Amino acid sequence: MTTKLTTIGFDADDTLWHNERFFQMTQARFAELLADHADRDHLMERLLAAEKRNIRHYGYGIKGFVLSMIETAIEVTESRVPAWVIRQLIEAGQEMLAHPIELLPHAREAVEGVADAYRVILITKGDLIDQERKLAQSGLGDLFDGVEIVSEKTPETYRFVFDRHGDGPTAAMMIGNSMRSDVVAPIQAGCWGVYVPHGLVWEVEHAEAPVDSPRFRELRDLGDLADLLRDLK
Repeated sequence: MTTKLTTIGFDADDTLWHNERFFQMTQARFAELLADHADRDHLMERLLAAEKRNIRHYGYGIKGFVLSMIETAIEVTESRVPAWVIRQLIEAGQEMLAHPIELLPHAREAVEGVADAYRVILITKGDLIDQERKLAQSGLGDLFDGVEIVSEKTPETYRFVFDRHGDGPTAAMMIGNSMRSDVVAPIQAGCWGVYVPHGLVWEVEHAEAPVDSPRFRELRDLGDLADLLRDLK
């Protein structure tokens, strides 16, 4: 517990910029397109099941999401889904991939505020090209000492990243909106895990808060990060 903190990792989607709301908007459109074949709740259950199945094939991100929507549409229509529906789902995915980045409140100030005193690493899941696009559009890229776009956020991932970019996991902190990926997994690796709630969380990312861990912290938003770091010194 006395190890000096030297490295801070930030999640990207829904920690530094908006992301999940675009998935939810597209899901609403998906439900409208298939309303004649399944009610919304059933459709969302089938889509979530497809997404969970397909993570191991496609990874995280918009492309896998679109393929899961198409797969679900084929299933619920018993392979009778009209071609124009498939076309609209593809176009919806293309719109998501082209959507401008909108930073969350305090995101820039939080990263800028720690960039001089700590090594700062961006650690995110998702499609490589899309995540690189979002980082470039965010205007935050020059603030990071390293960027890791990973297929999964496991304790082993965090040990590798913080060994590579810092002084190991015990001298590192991970900050993000996913309890499962950005808090529980880093704590299991030996890091500090800081939860910054976003409000919209993909069901796959839910987990119980590790409230018994001395390395767990929760912030109202990124504006409170500076106070937390002062308290830890």
